[in-house]
Amino acid sequence: RGMLWRVAAFATTSTSVTRLLSGSAKASHLTPRSARYLCSATTTARARSPLNMSPNAADAVAAAPATSADDPHLWLEDVLGEKQLDWVENCNKKCIETVGDPKETETFNRIKSILDSKDKIPHAYRIGNDADSMYYNFWQDAKHVQGIWRRTTLESYKSKDPEWTTVLDLDALPQPTTDTAKTWVWHGSTLLDEGANSKWDRAIIRLSPGGSDADIAREFDLKTEQFVNPDGADRGFALEQPAKTCIAYRSRDEVLVGTDFHQDGSTLTDSGYPRVVKSWKRGTPIEEAVTVFEGGQTDIAAHQYSFHDRGFVHEFQLRSITFYTSKYFYRSLTADAIASTTADEESTPFMEVPIPEDAELGMFADIAMVTLRSDFEADGATFKAGSLIALPMSELMDNDWSNALAMFEPTPSRSLSSTSETKDYIILKILEDVKTKLEFWRYDADTKSWAKQGADDDEGAVPVGQDVSVGSHCRDSSADNSLWLWRDGYLVPDTLEMATAEDCCAKTEHIKSKPAMFNADDLCVEQHFATSADGTKIPYFVMRKKDLVMDGSNPVLLDAYGGFEISMLPGYSAGVGAGWLERGGTKVIANIRGGGEYGPKWHQAALKEKRYKCFEDMEAVAKDLIDNKLTSREKLACIGGSNGGLLVGNLITRPIASSLFGAAVCQVPLLDMKRYTKLLAGASWAGEYGDPDTDDWQFLRKHSPYHLLRNDILGKPELGEDGTLGEATETTNADWMCPKTLFTTSTRDDRVHPGHARKMVAALLEEAGTEKAPQVLYWENTEGGHGGAADNSQRAYMWALTYNFLAKTLGHEN
Repeated sequence: RGMLWRVAAFATTSTSVTRLLSGSAKASHLTPRSARYLCSATTTARARSPLNMSPNAADAVAAAPATSADDPHLWLEDVLGEKQLDWVENCNKKCIETVGDPKETETFNRIKSILDSKDKIPHAYRIGNDADSMYYNFWQDAKHVQGIWRRTTLESYKSKDPEWTTVLDLDALPQPTTDTAKTWVWHGSTLLDEGANSKWDRAIIRLSPGGSDADIAREFDLKTEQFVNPDGADRGFALEQPAKTCIAYRSRDEVLVGTDFHQDGSTLTDSGYPRVVKSWKRGTPIEEAVTVFEGGQTDIAAHQYSFHDRGFVHEFQLRSITFYTSKYFYRSLTADAIASTTADEESTPFMEVPIPEDAELGMFADIAMVTLRSDFEADGATFKAGSLIALPMSELMDNDWSNALAMFEPTPSRSLSSTSETKDYIILKILEDVKTKLEFWRYDADTKSWAKQGADDDEGAVPVGQDVSVGSHCRDSSADNSLWLWRDGYLVPDTLEMATAEDCCAKTEHIKSKPAMFNADDLCVEQHFATSADGTKIPYFVMRKKDLVMDGSNPVLLDAYGGFEISMLPGYSAGVGAGWLERGGTKVIANIRGGGEYGPKWHQAALKEKRYKCFEDMEAVAKDLIDNKLTSREKLACIGGSNGGLLVGNLITRPIASSLFGAAVCQVPLLDMKRYTKLLAGASWAGEYGDPDTDDWQFLRKHSPYHLLRNDILGKPELGEDGTLGEATETTNADWMCPKTLFTTSTRDDRVHPGHARKMVAALLEEAGTEKAPQVLYWENTEGGHGGAADNSQRAYMWALTYNFLAKTLGHEN
């Protein structure tokens, strides 16, 4: 409940699906931190639903000029144009003709059977705090293509074959009518939390047409298990127009909502997220909702949210200024006040919270939890970047840090990965050279003090290539101290245990185990370190055959992300196992800079003008793999999605990197860094990459694959600073040869515009030609959103296509 940055732990199924298929948790690609930390798919009333893209933003892009003097492929940014979709269809057809129909391959059948398997562990969380409260789970398989939300008892859940009752069947709903969308994609639920006496009987359900970030929101009655009719006696809340929306309960008869209220973008920021928050009262039309907070036009987003927390009631306003900076405003309320007085009528003023703009703020009871991203000095003490600081909220509001406790401080090899909480405990997930250990802190409400529990040593880290995580078994984490404990690893199937924070999870009850979904008997996991160009040691994991011969002939797939402080942690990937490892392939995960494996400074080392550091890190890992004769250039491929797609785009165009890889897979990528801020949610990432409309373009130009290809390698004319088109130039790399590359994206991706991939492919096919780009393939799913697929069949198709392409390209079809 109180720890705002932890609510994303219950985000949609995309995390587990992505991890199942790729071996890494990458669910938060390019999602604003305000969405990741405040907008969960299954949060209680204090949090917001994920921010979602308004169709109007895509319409605005579609209205852009069809061509420009320096960009003949600009017309492909019209997402739904007839000519553009014909181009997509032709590319898709050629791709399937070249690689083969994935549905006719054993790889597709294996991956789909894995995704549909009833042996998967259904992650379930209790709603309600009564003895008979139920555990809820969202589930997809071959029978339930779009999925069902279902419930069972704890006793039944612990059994081998739980008896589930369907609460909501997405396949039974009328088909969406939005653009190319044919299916509904579950975006989760936000519960009504009324504090100690909460009935836990209402939720806001969010459904996306086709998997886009844009979704609809409908109130749902958990007792009758029906949507609450907006025109009925209970006057249910409903937002039927898909949009980028934040909505959550403030009280039973009031929600706080931010959306594209007029469907014209006027209440959105330049990034396309809600700028205006309104108080919407039950029984009134949305047009009568009252504005209670507004952010700046150039902010990423604005939020107002309230929540009950261990007897306290907190309400915040938040301006997400950039991806990494925010301003918080706070007021303390009572349970009676928030239930009886609406946000627009509440007279208690908000006061700005005196913390650094790049810090994150959460609550535990009446204790403020501050996570620092830069060094901070207060009251004679210096707190390091990456530290977690606890102090009474009343003292924080007085800017008094004299009683502040550093619950975690980083070292060069040690960082805070995440936190979980129960009624009386906060559990820290700590990384030591990308190996996990858990640390428990107990809170004494009487003395308002914290005590570290368990042995105070550096032991307890999991083995190389494995992971351990904990989380409350209940959607109301303040209910008790019980925990779910998950264990898994690259080659170790998931297990679920029930434990308690009271003994630091020393004794656990085994609940469920996932059977091995691929043969790992002859496989092993190793961790190595490569030395980057500036001397920095870069860790990477290798999954390979135990008896593999180091002769340079082994097909290797190198995966990385390198952005937004997202860590690539070990996880069981049945898709990787069935699609790649069982074939004899080797998988490598590189923990390059830009990620969060070593805390904020590891991330900041590759920000903006230092972006090239993560490219150099990948080059160092690739060279290490080749120098150690694990593989060779002809047998080495790279893969990355979203920000990782930008990484791959640079790898196939940089002089050194492009000579190290024989193949590449570039998924839902950013590639045109001159226009990215003008496409969909792109403006929100300027804090990560820089603003191309300022002097930042001087370094962004060096990291823009589209420009590296067209203007540097191919010598195409480029607009000058005065806006005039220059002359064609000599190539900067006459020896450049593009690795054989598969690009994949989604028409329904309303976070990273599909125009990035479309234009890059067009430039490679039409301007580079087969002499310089011998094989360039493109596949665009018409559904799926930023995840690339909307259901298990689509996911299996996409990944089978990917692995089959790699097998063909690296000469490993058998």
